[in-house]
Amino acid sequence: MENGQSPVAPDLSNSLAHRSLVDAQVSKPLSPTEPKSPRAHKSSPSKSISLPEKKLETKRPKQAIPISAVDGQVHSNAPTSKTSSQSTLPDHIIHRNQLFDELKRRHDVEILEKEHHEINVTLDLGVDKDGKPRPLMPVAAKAWESTPGLFLRHVDKDISADVVIAKVDNKELWDLDRPLEYACQIRYIPFSSPEGRNVFWHSSAHVLGEAAECQYNCLLSHGPPTEQGFFYDMAIADNQVVKETDWAPLESKASKFTKEKQPFERLHVSIADLKQMFGYSKYKMYYIENLLPPDGSTVYKCGTLVDLCLGPHIQNTGKIKAFQITMNSSCYFRGDKNDDSLQRIYGVAFPDKKQLVEHKKFLEEAAKRDHRKIAKDQELFFFDELSPGCVFLLPHGTIIFNALQKLLRFEYQKRGYQEVQSPNMYDVELWKKSGHWQHYQDDMFSLEVEKRKWALKPMNCPGHCVIFGHRERSYRELPLRMADFGVLHRNEASGALNGLTRVRKFQQDDTHIFCTQEQITQEIEGLFDFLKCIYGLFGFPFKLKLSTRPDKYLGDIETWNIAEAKLKEALDTFAAHGGGQWELNEGDGAFYGPKIDIEISDALRRDFQCATIQLDFQLPQNFELEYMTAETSAKAKPDAVVEPRSDAGATSSKPKTLGPGRARPVMIHRAIIGSFERFMAILTEHFAGKWPFWLSPRQVLVIPVMPSVNDYVEEVQRLLRAQKMHADIDISGNTMQKKIRTGQLQQYNFIFVVGAQEQESRSVNIRNRDDQNTQSKGDLVPLAEAIHKLKALKKERRLLNTI
Repeated sequence: MENGQSPVAPDLSNSLAHRSLVDAQVSKPLSPTEPKSPRAHKSSPSKSISLPEKKLETKRPKQAIPISAVDGQVHSNAPTSKTSSQSTLPDHIIHRNQLFDELKRRHDVEILEKEHHEINVTLDLGVDKDGKPRPLMPVAAKAWESTPGLFLRHVDKDISADVVIAKVDNKELWDLDRPLEYACQIRYIPFSSPEGRNVFWHSSAHVLGEAAECQYNCLLSHGPPTEQGFFYDMAIADNQVVKETDWAPLESKASKFTKEKQPFERLHVSIADLKQMFGYSKYKMYYIENLLPPDGSTVYKCGTLVDLCLGPHIQNTGKIKAFQITMNSSCYFRGDKNDDSLQRIYGVAFPDKKQLVEHKKFLEEAAKRDHRKIAKDQELFFFDELSPGCVFLLPHGTIIFNALQKLLRFEYQKRGYQEVQSPNMYDVELWKKSGHWQHYQDDMFSLEVEKRKWALKPMNCPGHCVIFGHRERSYRELPLRMADFGVLHRNEASGALNGLTRVRKFQQDDTHIFCTQEQITQEIEGLFDFLKCIYGLFGFPFKLKLSTRPDKYLGDIETWNIAEAKLKEALDTFAAHGGGQWELNEGDGAFYGPKIDIEISDALRRDFQCATIQLDFQLPQNFELEYMTAETSAKAKPDAVVEPRSDAGATSSKPKTLGPGRARPVMIHRAIIGSFERFMAILTEHFAGKWPFWLSPRQVLVIPVMPSVNDYVEEVQRLLRAQKMHADIDISGNTMQKKIRTGQLQQYNFIFVVGAQEQESRSVNIRNRDDQNTQSKGDLVPLAEAIHKLKALKKERRLLNTI
């Protein structure tokens, strides 16, 4: 998961055979919940950049190569030539661009020669201002000629002004100026949507790449969008390091390019031509030789930049009205500390200058809420290089952690879950059986003990399969809801580690439900109720997305159709009861089953994916899990999951035929808060360190007016602690006002100030953290009454800090 640990078992189809530029983040927009990119590290001079020893086979003239094929070093004295847009450009860029132009000319001729037959196209214009769906609009169109951008003239300006990209048949993002190829339905995606922002920022990264090439004569690596903008990685000659003084010239160049309204031109290029086009760059060659399919890939051109890229992009650079460099650092190519050190430049851009002003205010508020800063102020946790990525939870942080676990255990008991504990370390044969070892071993910690190879568990699902299968199971035991808070380890790259949001050691509210196919709908409905309960306690709105069968999947279509239908039924029922509309995300399911992804929104309206619900038909087959059915005399029936259609991460063993009265369970992976560590980071920033009373590690601070009442202060503390409240006292030599101010800065929910009058009447004067009207002496509250109200506030887990 995005920006943190995946809440349950990952999709294991991400083998090298199935990787693409998307996995390397060469081009495709990053998901805001789970970004993948070479890991940034602290800014430092780049180490020398060496090309592969073999010479690159290209048809370019030798003088056009700015990098010596003999010594493999980047040289600053590469030959340059004049261009119309920039004063100087290296010959390899001129050669690259000329090759693109020639290939593009041939492509355009081919398009003109195609049959431009009429196709049926309809426009889905979303909902109106009242939230009602607009009727579909049919438009006249021709294949290989009509573009989504052409139809914007039929769309109201209030819609078209914010459009960034089109989406065809609710599946594929499509450039507005790319000709349509078949009959389809078009939906327009605005900048205000996550998909629209990703495309816009991805295009802005290309503008940054163009500016960097012109300024540094550098070798570009890749430039994806991020949650808050975009970046571009590059190797600069002579180990040059980007400085803050470089930002203004880069911004000036970017401004020039946006005013030129440079169009984004798309072209599919063969592997052979890609090698000619990018043979000067070891970085592009790595992507071409290792990550691309045999038939090649697309490249995009804007201005003088031609880049290896899947796209899609905005129509032209003129859509970018505000562009700003935000920071720079160093990073490792491919996130490997043993590989080249590159320079990374971050930026952000918007279609309106006002949005940049608003974004700056947002960043200021986000900086104040940074969980790492608040953790230091409130002594919640810290990290140490003795164990990178493994958090040291301090007492106050542990209180929050335990409160979350207590909440979940309380709900587990109500909802029929059984908590288990499973080993932290397994023989790798378990992971081979589950399929994880073949595709996930690089992200696992492994070791050898007594001549056997072992691995620390990165997820709980295989262990839970072992628990289910260790004895005979009956249909009467189903659904079996198995919960586990076990410690997990994932070998995250050091540069990716980021506070609590990306760690190596973590715990999850991990649950696996074993049930029959007939029980799927009721179990999913129960999980929706669980989501509402938990997220409601924290004030998190959430939205649901159904991800359906991908191109490469395991099992038979009939089983997939049944599973997807059951998920849709549960989603529709949830929506009908006020749960909100859900989105369809076609083709993005896990290879072993469809899934529902749940995104929450925090106080800053940032989206995070914490929860996921995944149906899995494959693991029960891999582990040959079965149970006795009610029909013990039934005829033998084949397993519901058959041979995989493609190499998508399955084991090679054939499915076992089940005997009479036997059936295979369905496995539901589910997590609600996901990683405790990541969820704590989200909560810290959501509440800005002002914890709800039931979750707070600093609930009450008792302060004396004078030393003579210290005995009463200590008595009040004892009474509060007897009720399992986190109560502290301050009987130091500081003034009363300083003690109060310190307590306010530490975000105590309530500060009790007591003096002789309070001691005599056995009462307290209460200051409420969230009520300014209580920040001076008010009415005295009997101590017993105050304790009774605090107990109710804690028991009810109320968000508002009131008694």
